[in-house]
Amino acid sequence: MSEVVHAPVMLKEAVDLLNPHEGGIYVDCTLGGGGHAKEILNRVGERGHLIAFDKDRYAIERSQKVLAPYLDRVTFVHRDYRFLADVLHELQIAGVDGIIFDLGVSSYQVLDPERGFSYNYDAPLDMRMDDSSATTAADLVNTLSEKELGDIIYRFGEERWARRIASFIVERRKKAPIKTTGQLTEIIKAAIPAAARRKGPHPARRTFMALRIAVNDELSGLEEGLRAGISFLKARGRIVVISFHSLEDRIVKRIFREYAASNILQILTKKPLLPSEEEVLVNPRSRSAKIRAAEKTVIAG
Repeated sequence: MSEVVHAPVMLKEAVDLLNPHEGGIYVDCTLGGGGHAKEILNRVGERGHLIAFDKDRYAIERSQKVLAPYLDRVTFVHRDYRFLADVLHELQIAGVDGIIFDLGVSSYQVLDPERGFSYNYDAPLDMRMDDSSATTAADLVNTLSEKELGDIIYRFGEERWARRIASFIVERRKKAPIKTTGQLTEIIKAAIPAAARRKGPHPARRTFMALRIAVNDELSGLEEGLRAGISFLKARGRIVVISFHSLEDRIVKRIFREYAASNILQILTKKPLLPSEEEVLVNPRSRSAKIRAAEKTVIAG
């Protein structure tokens, strides 16, 4: 595979909203390719510090190279950001000046055939962001009941053919376990009527997204991470979230509104920021991105 180029989505917009200042302490909850982290470090100067989370150990390894000039100002954390509070306690950090989340899956993960995230490559059906975790997408596909599979595909993928896809999966696995992305893609294509397949995105996109979210427990982890992050923000500290999925965006919107109603946050984005047409042309991955941001008004209890 050729070298993957990962373009951080809405880089300037996100970091401008975060508004990093000289000497501040910031948290990047989703280090990924290190693009947002590098821009934050450029702005906080030599007295600033970044705590960089990623549950994908390969992302940590890649970003250590990208951020080589700044290593004395970065603490790398190979953990899920849902454990943000635990880590900051361990580091004896009482408050931070800003937090950024860039949700979803990275280009590195999608374009690495061995990771099993993509329907464009035939590979083991894995989808784990943290390869030390126990459950793979193959485990879900081959062990969950038809109802459980249908619920996951419908809820997380918002797939109208979820029940039919689940039924086809269960029928196929009676013959032999479903082990690869290619096998699953063919089952999904068979399940979705031809007329529906001819319109819209790839027929497997929603099901693959749903399984990825389930394997990595992304939505409950997001709520935990957001709440922990807000609790550690200093007064006037900012939280910025880039989401790519309507369910993610709804969680962010709901939590921001909840804290705003309690006068803990001031919402900075009445409507989410969207990528420019130019960025979408250059980086199609950005087309579904939305940015929401808020500022801490008081220090919670």
